[in-house]
Amino acid sequence: MNSPRQLTFEIRVPASTANLGAGFDCFGLALQLYLTVRATVLSGAGDRSQVRSRGAKGSSLLTRVPDQNLIFRAMRHVADREGFALPPLRLAVHNAIPVSGGLGSSAAAIVAGGSLAFAVAGRSVPTDSALRYAAELEGHADNVAAALLGGLVVTATRADGTVLAVGKEWPKEIRIVAVTPDLALETKNSRAVLPATISREDAVHNLQRSALLLAALEEKRFDLLWEALQDRLHQSCRAQLIPGLAGILQMPRAPGLLGIALSGSGPSVLALATDHFDAIGKSIARHFERHQLAATIRCLDVALGGYSITKSGTAPLD
Repeated sequence: MNSPRQLTFEIRVPASTANLGAGFDCFGLALQLYLTVRATVLSGAGDRSQVRSRGAKGSSLLTRVPDQNLIFRAMRHVADREGFALPPLRLAVHNAIPVSGGLGSSAAAIVAGGSLAFAVAGRSVPTDSALRYAAELEGHADNVAAALLGGLVVTATRADGTVLAVGKEWPKEIRIVAVTPDLALETKNSRAVLPATISREDAVHNLQRSALLLAALEEKRFDLLWEALQDRLHQSCRAQLIPGLAGILQMPRAPGLLGIALSGSGPSVLALATDHFDAIGKSIARHFERHQLAATIRCLDVALGGYSITKSGTAPLD
């Protein structure tokens, strides 16, 4: 006897890093590390939505309660804003992105949920609306824009909440060494330590280096990236929450190393590099290890494409 036909969607969303040093809440960069979600539409009488997760450390502990699950919350947010109803769904999640690690795990979940909501409703995913709805849930647009669009994305949010996003070319020579300590850090806690006001001198410092970063990447002036990643707005404040970060930010130049920055709100640290990736990763990890924090080193390419979604008429029954 054949299994009943079921409508299934599978989405893959990249991880992301944000800020890139001085570009606080401006820059997002997609990375080749992925969240994959398979969503099966349930059609049986009395069926209720359900979710199970596996993958990177902490993934299996994510809530199975649909009302609390971030992917489902993103789906409902889009459905409510667009005025359509969602059917009950079974979500099978495989997450390779460290949870609360500063590599865009929440942004990936929000992008996955929002895009799946449009797909389940039989609609194409409008970029402008998807960006806005995702930013409403995430609280900022940099990570979600990179997860949606891929590559390096510059974002700005208008007063009415709409998000402006412009993609920029990323030099293929530069890879990302991401080092994640065994330390969960919620974005809200990392933002809470930031000052309410800043000096004009510090604001100008970051504006100059944000502009310098884009110019250096465009002209392939990699010698300027070290200075372009220097920040005065958030990294030193967040160092009090991340043992080892202060020392990492003071590391000297080394072969292949173009610059170092905190990834998003942390605790992961990223290095831009063209060579000696393993040595660079181990050098950063040692700073965490001195504070009794094990660290995972990942050498990642930039994900030039954003999310991808496929539709199938059948799916195996679990």
